[in-house]
Formats: sequence, structure tokens, C-alpha cells
Amino acid sequence: MNAWGHARIAVIVPCLNEELAIGKVVREFAAALPTAEIFVFDNGSDDHTAEVARAAGAEVRSVPQRGKGNVIRRMFADVEADIYILVDGDDTYDAAAAPDLVERLYRERLDMVVGCRVEDSTAAYRRGHVLGNRLFNEFLALLFGVSCRDIFSGYRVFSRRFVKTFPAQSAGF
Repeated sequence: MNAWGHARIAVIVPCLNEELAIGKVVREFAAALPTAEIFVFDNGSDDHTAEVARAAGAEVRSVPQRGKGNVIRRMFADVEADIYILVDGDDTYDAAAAPDLVERLYRERLDMVVGCRVEDSTAAYRRGHVLGNRLFNEFLALLFGVSCRDIFSGYRVFSRRFVKTFPAQSAGF
């Protein structure tokens, strides 16, 4: 049995037009974390994202105000859990890594753990992003003395304390 045994886990997925990938994302996270609740927050998709997510087993909620900041703020306010996993709906993150990320958060009593994108996915890093991400990660390491491989990753595991006290102000990305 893992250390976080009876913790309530929520996988929260902000989406905009992710019809092609969202079903796989929901199914893979459900398989990796069978007791987790999976929430897809649709941000006004004009495709079938909501229907596909619902068919795959997610609870789907709508956030009509466009912008990832608006969606994040709504997810953090509406979902109740002990541990939150934020993941994009575009299938650039390895769901199988989620239990290890949760384990680290729980064992080390952290407020955030950042997961990395699957680097062999062409969708994970658009042209020029690999170099830019690497340079920014190195800059932060020099500035703060902490290394990170993918600071811009959308794959994050949060404690309840972080989610319920984070002062989300931005409406956009």
C-alpha cells in the first residue's frame, strides 16, 4: 500500500478543443490512479471535447470565460480533494508517472511537484521550445539554486493547502 492510501485525489484537466486526445488522457489517468476523480473543465471548445471526456468517464464542467487562468481559478475553487493533479488534455504527459509524483508530494510534505512532458511527443515541445525551456531552466537554477527540467510543464501535483490558498489573478495563460 502506498503512503497516501486514503487521500482524496482529483485529476483536473483544463481543455480547449482537445477532442482527439482527451479520451486517452482520461482513460490513462483512471488506470494509473483508479480511486481518483477526474474532472475536465471545458473552456468553450467548439469540437466534441466535452462529450469524449464524459464518455471516457470524466466529470465535465464548463467554464465559458476564455483563458487558462479563468479555468485554473474555477478548478481550484470548485474541486475538493487532498491532492490535485493538474494535467493538460493534449496527451503530452505520462499518466503512469502520477503515482510516483503523488508519493513524493505526500512523503516529503511538499506543496507542489512538477512532472515533465514526454519529450518524444511532437506536441509536447513545439519548434524552438526545447532550447527556450532549457535556457530558462538553467537561468532559474543560477538565480535560485534549484534545478528543474521542465519549468513550463503543465503537469503538476499540488497539496490542498496550495490549491486553496493560491492567489490566482490572471485570466489568461
